[in-house]
Amino acid sequence: MDALDTALESTGASAFVMYASSQDANLRYLTGFSINDPVVYIKKAGERGLLIVPQMEYARATAESSCAVMSRAEAGFFEIVKEEPDRWRALAQMIANIAGGGFLLPASSPFALGRALQAHGTVQVDNGTVEDIRAVKRPDEIEAIRTAQRAAEQAMAHAVARIRDAGVLGGMLVEKDGTALTSATIRQEMHILLLRQGCRGVDTIISCGEETAMPHRLGEGPLAEGEPVVIDIFPRDERTGYYADMTRTVVKGEPSPEIREMYDAVREAQALSIGKIRAGVTGKDVHQAVVDFFSDRGYESGAKGFVHSLGHGVGLDIHELPALGPSGGELKPGNVVTVEPGLYFPGIGGVRLEDMGVVTAEGFDRFTRFLKELCL
Repeated sequence: MDALDTALESTGASAFVMYASSQDANLRYLTGFSINDPVVYIKKAGERGLLIVPQMEYARATAESSCAVMSRAEAGFFEIVKEEPDRWRALAQMIANIAGGGFLLPASSPFALGRALQAHGTVQVDNGTVEDIRAVKRPDEIEAIRTAQRAAEQAMAHAVARIRDAGVLGGMLVEKDGTALTSATIRQEMHILLLRQGCRGVDTIISCGEETAMPHRLGEGPLAEGEPVVIDIFPRDERTGYYADMTRTVVKGEPSPEIREMYDAVREAQALSIGKIRAGVTGKDVHQAVVDFFSDRGYESGAKGFVHSLGHGVGLDIHELPALGPSGGELKPGNVVTVEPGLYFPGIGGVRLEDMGVVTAEGFDRFTRFLKELCL
């Protein structure tokens, strides 16, 4: 019995039902199918999942999906809409005709569908069953993430080389022709390189100076000599849908003593936490070890200093289970997580280092191979 079957048995529901596109990672995981328009997925206990798609997608879904496939016409949808013009009530009728009464829906389901299904049986909200399944990666998923990570490291190497090779004029980094080297220029070049590797980068962070005190500041304008540059890249492989994630902090020239000390502390904190990760420990405990380490070094956690969780799961979503943070539960073999301590102080700047790998019974198999060097 798989986890969805167990959830159905415990709730008494007749079927787990989703209505979503493959932009919802749960649907893509359950079906192995990529589609931009929402489709219906029905899973009854002990049975293979069923995917209901438009006729134009039927042949492709049959070839690509891991599910049984049915067209909307075969499911009776078009006969139903002759009598029921309301889209959601018609959809609910089609689902009920196949699934029976009693429905288990993910929390992301459209409210209108849940309300319409109530006319056919009890509707219950699932408590993250698919997210829990996804948290433990299969070998093919791990390889897909490793592949995305290799592309990320190529793009990171380009960004670091561009900063290292830049000239300096009036305290700003410049191209060979004397024009300013900007966050936008490097971001665009990284995204082009990623596309050539079959990956897509969105919202890549290249922040500089005081911008780096805001962990997710995208970054804009010219890059400056002697100032920290935080580069955070999280590309998605367009074929598999899996993400990678990594961050480096670099400085062209001589950083301030505060940034150098922060960098050393962050690097030590990352090494400490990676040494603690293994199956059976909790994400909460690993996170707390970093909080305690920073405290011993004189750095606070909360409104400034260490302001975020230590890490997160990575897969078909860039942020998924498990958590390396205050609510983090027990780690399991096959969890793919980031380890990304950081320190951020307004008026000084920020430093973050992020590696990614898979939890094993013995420890942490790190995917990230890219060097850490502050000064370029």
